[in-house]
Amino acid sequence: MEKELLLERYLNGHCLNAYELLGAHPWTEQGSSGVRFTVWAPHARNVQVIGSFNGWNGVQGWMEKIQGAFFQLFVPGAKEGDLYKYHIQGSDGIWRTKADPVAFFSELRPHNSSIVYDLKKYQWNDQNWMKTRTKNVDQPMNIYEIHAGAWKHHLDGSWMSYEELAEELIPYLKKNSFTHVELMPLNEHPFDGSWGYQPHGCFSCTSRYGTPDQFMKFVDMLHQNQLGVIMDFVPVHFVKDDFGLIHFDGESCYESKYIHDAYSPWGTMNFDLWREEVRSFLMSAAAMWCDKYHVDGLRMDAVSHIIYWGGDKNRGVNEGALAFLRRMNYYLSVYFPEVMLIAEDSSDFPKVTASTFEMGLGFDYKWDMGWMNDTLQYFSVDPIYRKYDHHKLTFSMMYFYSERFLMPLSHDENVHGKKTILNKMWGNYDQKFAQAKVLYLYMYTHPGKKLNFMGNELGMFREFDETRENDWFLLDYSRHAAFARYFEDLCKIYAQHAAFSERDFTFDGFKWINCDNADQSVFTYTRETEKACYIIVLNLTPVGYEKYRIGVPYHGKYKELINSEKEIYEGCNMCNPESILSEKTEWDRLKQSIEIRLAPFSGIIFQTTKRKKKKKSEEE
Repeated sequence: MEKELLLERYLNGHCLNAYELLGAHPWTEQGSSGVRFTVWAPHARNVQVIGSFNGWNGVQGWMEKIQGAFFQLFVPGAKEGDLYKYHIQGSDGIWRTKADPVAFFSELRPHNSSIVYDLKKYQWNDQNWMKTRTKNVDQPMNIYEIHAGAWKHHLDGSWMSYEELAEELIPYLKKNSFTHVELMPLNEHPFDGSWGYQPHGCFSCTSRYGTPDQFMKFVDMLHQNQLGVIMDFVPVHFVKDDFGLIHFDGESCYESKYIHDAYSPWGTMNFDLWREEVRSFLMSAAAMWCDKYHVDGLRMDAVSHIIYWGGDKNRGVNEGALAFLRRMNYYLSVYFPEVMLIAEDSSDFPKVTASTFEMGLGFDYKWDMGWMNDTLQYFSVDPIYRKYDHHKLTFSMMYFYSERFLMPLSHDENVHGKKTILNKMWGNYDQKFAQAKVLYLYMYTHPGKKLNFMGNELGMFREFDETRENDWFLLDYSRHAAFARYFEDLCKIYAQHAAFSERDFTFDGFKWINCDNADQSVFTYTRETEKACYIIVLNLTPVGYEKYRIGVPYHGKYKELINSEKEIYEGCNMCNPESILSEKTEWDRLKQSIEIRLAPFSGIIFQTTKRKKKKKSEEE
């Protein structure tokens, strides 16, 4: 009865655990050990399971049709590790050979057979982490995005296994005060150059770096070290390779039956998000990563292509796809309440992070692509003309509280001829490093959670290439080593000072001191907690000032916490080594002010402790 109810929920579009029945499961029936195979093929006349257990002989693998749309067969003697596929006769009478859509493991490309795998045998040791993890709304969240096969290689250039990667990655994440690692998609995919964003196995953990159990060990190891794992999830499209989901049973099952809606801009097939069974398929795939692999977040790729037909706002909102998103996010938030749901969304569609009960899309965070684009464009402009683009660094706070934002400098900004983050900076070699340091100080003091792609912290000039590891040799050069040290120190400040994360999404955590000094391209603002106040100063021109006055909100001593031009970061060392006592001189519409040294292309954080005010004069 339980099986029938699960299949019924699958057909009705409300199933999150299809992986408990569909696919290949080690099974015991009438005293015989074997494997039970179940597949959804609504248009098929006949289905055979073929594999290494029956000599790939379909005659020995005829499946029984159940509940009108599924085929099932128990194969005695089949076991974990066996290869298999489905041989499907469509309504047109043609036989097609397909990989299992719900396979949990697959052959390494160029082979594509599915592999029987038992996901239930791994023994987890992350109970403490699972009990205490949160969505980090009022906590630091500093995400390190990586490609598992290109972060670091063996000496011979080969990939590291999941466990080897964890051993190397954990101390590095801790050293740089990262809180989470985000993995570019680990669903199985045939083409390395797609980086996993063109999947064929939505339930299949890629065999490039090991087995599903080895990936579970990877997650377990990070959790035991108080580090979270976010997985990229691709709910928009899939590859059109013949062995995959396309025309799975001779007709459109997973893709739209309408040609103009079936094909994506990436040369792949769009999922038909109006179809109830496809909704169950994708919701179950998302849930499986949370359930079986204990991931702490799902970053949903290309959400704008779900919101609008083909990602084109002019074609209008895809209401069926929105219904799918709301349903998926609602169910995931119910069954996995501590798992973060993150939208990679470049649109201005409203209420992406609002509750589904308010007809929002139900995400916990949205990538702030507007901030990213405006900021990088600003830093690419000659400083002479930056006064005309001054608003690009202030505009984000005009809309920031409309959503719960995450600030990304992701892989998308390091590929396809766009140049790396460092190389996007205007100017010569020295000026690029100086400005990149200011960029990162701006990023880590701006409200919102943080994400950086691997290599950003090294000051890489080479764009991402999945065939090569990070340019670790750059650390042998003093300028890159100093930049990496600066990044490490800045991330440590972000992690250790609550003002930069505790009030990200409340109106009392950020305040402009002066956002109107376009002529000098200097920006000043505060981040605060109940007990501490931090003054951030950004100078975005090559002009320095021995005496620059800024208004401050409180009377007291202001200590320089970090200066991007400090000598240890290979800067000009035009710093403020002594604490500065505020004066009762009105400035920037504030009654107190301080006079500082402000280096060219520099960023500074000053810290002061709020004192309890006893007299009116002290308020002034």
